[in-house]
Amino acid sequence: MNKLITGIGIGAATLLMLAACASGGDQAEPDTSAPDTSSGDNTSSGDTNLGPDPDEALAALASQVLSLGPNGESPQGFETTELTDAEVEQIQAAGLSAAIVLHYGGNDWSAAQVEGLTSEFNRLGINIVAVTDANFRPEQQVSDIETVLALNPDIIVSIPTDPVATADAYAKARDAGVQLVFMDNVPAGFTGGEDYVSVVSADNKGNGVASAHLMAKALGGEGTIALIYHDADFFVTKQRYEGFKETIQLYPGIEIVEEQGIGGPDFAGDAQAAATAILTKNPDIDGIWGVWDVPAEGIMAAARDAGRTDLKIATQDLGTNVAIQLAKGELIVGLGAQRPFDQGVAEARLGAAAAIGKTGLPIYVALGALPVSSDNVVDMWKSVYSTDAPADVLNAVQ
Repeated sequence: MNKLITGIGIGAATLLMLAACASGGDQAEPDTSAPDTSSGDNTSSGDTNLGPDPDEALAALASQVLSLGPNGESPQGFETTELTDAEVEQIQAAGLSAAIVLHYGGNDWSAAQVEGLTSEFNRLGINIVAVTDANFRPEQQVSDIETVLALNPDIIVSIPTDPVATADAYAKARDAGVQLVFMDNVPAGFTGGEDYVSVVSADNKGNGVASAHLMAKALGGEGTIALIYHDADFFVTKQRYEGFKETIQLYPGIEIVEEQGIGGPDFAGDAQAAATAILTKNPDIDGIWGVWDVPAEGIMAAARDAGRTDLKIATQDLGTNVAIQLAKGELIVGLGAQRPFDQGVAEARLGAAAAIGKTGLPIYVALGALPVSSDNVVDMWKSVYSTDAPADVLNAVQ
C-alpha cells in the first residue's frame, strides 16, 4: 500500500516506520576485474594453498572503494558532500522543501536512510513534505512521483523501482526544475550533472568482496557453497554478486556447487524455497551466500527446517535479525555492511547544495564497505546506524 505523508515537521520516529529496501536498475556494467584484496597466501600445514589470508584481505579492503557508478563514474567520498557555514546559512534562509520517494518499505537499511535524510534536512531547515513507499510496484511509484510533484518540492531524493518504467515520471520532475538525488541507482537514460544532481551508494562490490572473505575464513578455506542472487538486472545487487563470486574463486579449496536466483517481492520466502531446494539436493553443503539480509533470513529458516544449524551463511546489510544471529555466533558468519544513515545525510546535502545553485558537485558518491563479524557486530552497528545497537543484539552477544 502506498504511504504518503504531507505536512511540516515530520518527526524521525514517524519516518522510521516508512522503510525501504535494496536498490535496482538496468545499468552499465561495473568493472568486473578481480579486486586486489588478496594480501598473502593462506597455507595449511600440508603446504596446500588455500588462497589469500582473509584477515589481511579484509584489512586491505578498508582503504579501497571498488564500485563504479551506474554509468562507470569513479567514486567520490562522503567528505565531498560537506557544506560550508555560509552555505548552510544560505540553505536555511531559502525556505526549501523536499520529498523522499522510496521504492519499497520494510527493513533497517531504509529506516536508516530516512533517518539520515530527516536529520540533515532538519539541520538545514528544509521541510519534508512527503515520504512515499511504492512497495516494489513501478506503476505505484509513477503515481507517487506525480502526487509529490503537486506539492512543489525543491528536492526529491529517490530510488527507482524500475529505471525504465519510471524514467518518464522522473523526467517530469527534472523538467519542472526539481533537484533529483538518487539512492544507489538512476533512471534509464539519465546523465549525472545534467538530469540529476548525484547518486549516493555504498561500495556494493566491496561488500560482496567482504562477505566472500568472511565466508572463506569461516570455512577455513575449504568447502562447498551455493549462491542465492537477485535475479534482476539491478545495478547494486549485480555488483554484490560479482564481488562475492570473483573473490570466493580466489580460494581454490572452495567450490560453488549451485546458484539460484530470486525475484521477489517476497525475498525471504523466495530465498527460503531456494535454500530448501539447495539443501535437499546438497545435504552436506557447507555454506550459502545470500544477496542481502532479507534473503539471508529465508536461508536461515531453511537451514533450521533442515536441521542444519551448522550451515555457514554470509550476506550483505546489517539488519536486526542477521545481527542477532551474528552476535550469537549462529548461522550468520559475516557480512558486508552499508552506511545508510550517512548515505542519507550525503543525499540531503547534495540536494540542498544544488537547490542554492552550487556547482561542481560529485555525481557519484560511494561510502566504503564495512566487514562485520561476530567480533565487531556491536561496534559496526554504531558505524552503520549512528546509534547504539538495540537490546536484542546486545543481549545476544556471546
